Amino acid sequence: MTSQFPAFASDFLRTMQARGYLHSISHPAELDAAAMGRVIGYVGYDATAPSLHIGNLITIMMLRRLQQAGGKPIVVAGGGTTKVGDPTDKDQQRPLLSDETIARNIASQRNAFAKFLQFGDGPTDAIIVNNDDWLSKYGYVQFLRDFGVHFSVNRMLSFDSVKLRLEREQPMSFLEFNYMLMQSVDFLELYRRHGCVLQMGGSDQWGNILNGVELIRRVEQKPAFGLTTPLLMTSSGEKMGKTVGGAVWLNADMLKPYEYWQMWRNTEDGDVGRFLKLFTDIPLDEIARIEKLQGAEINDGKVILANAATTMLHGADAAREAEAAAKGAFTGGDMSGLPSVDIPSTELTEGLRLSNALTCAGLTASNGEAKRLIEQGAIAVNDALVSDPNAALAQSDIKDGAIKLTRGKTRHALVKIS
Repeated sequence: MTSQFPAFASDFLRTMQARGYLHSISHPAELDAAAMGRVIGYVGYDATAPSLHIGNLITIMMLRRLQQAGGKPIVVAGGGTTKVGDPTDKDQQRPLLSDETIARNIASQRNAFAKFLQFGDGPTDAIIVNNDDWLSKYGYVQFLRDFGVHFSVNRMLSFDSVKLRLEREQPMSFLEFNYMLMQSVDFLELYRRHGCVLQMGGSDQWGNILNGVELIRRVEQKPAFGLTTPLLMTSSGEKMGKTVGGAVWLNADMLKPYEYWQMWRNTEDGDVGRFLKLFTDIPLDEIARIEKLQGAEINDGKVILANAATTMLHGADAAREAEAAAKGAFTGGDMSGLPSVDIPSTELTEGLRLSNALTCAGLTASNGEAKRLIEQGAIAVNDALVSDPNAALAQSDIKDGAIKLTRGKTRHALVKIS
């Protein structure tokens, strides 16, 4: 593990270093030399939900940087590993999913990768493989005989994914304990099938990645490498990418492009430059100029970030519509692009609590939170602040068929009465 890196010669590692992706590299000098040619690298994604989320985006961008530097990215869909569940940073075992649910999730996740990577049959084109194709073929005894001898239980217990769970006195099943073996075998199989020599991931995966590196070096007597990125935290110490409604999903059917755009627009001042480097292709000299913006001008940088990130995932039209909707929310112009929720008129006539409407619109996580925010003066109806936590919406609040709700200064939603 190396935290201080030398001056790299390869375009890939120089870019990764300059843009802030590097946390640890197993063999920096060797990887740098290998990256002067075509490196094949992978990241694995378990199919625990129908969509990937913002926490996955940084590793997708790492695959993008690899491809931009002339390498070949491999996306590994975790059809096999999802059946076990990654115990990393978890206090309890993940719910076990059916084969049918896993297959649906993999199919639903695929579209997001195509927004960031070029797929095809060329030497640097990305490919998607499913680790169930090999993991499900192993018999239990064969798996133990072929690979068990290469893993030390003592060492496995020292990795954070296991040690921290045990220190918290949270039980870890034998099923979960096998996850790191399966991930290591993934790397070996990818080496044998595709010549893959690099696994990338978040820093919490370092132990699992090292196991795979060492398995290839021991079994095949060939070089293999691991590379991790820092866990993504905001400058205030919060986990990046959480919203009131939960995870920031990459699929448009699970999170509207406007909300995705707004998440980037709400970036903390101290994170604008860092996120531009990590999540956009904007040149570094232009990012350096944006980082120098002071005061209210930093908001221009946030809009640049929101537009670039949203364009990459949802397209330029979606980014323009989101920006226009945000401006409309402030100026009273066209607000048709704002997130909206349809509520029957009968609920309004029966007495619709503002707190309930805020939660239905996704501006708060619960009615209790909504009431606290109302009391704190953080909620507005049609741009007028409301202070009564028991306030109800009325027919007179409807403007052009909808009621505009605002949380703070930047989050808006429309309640459409049907």
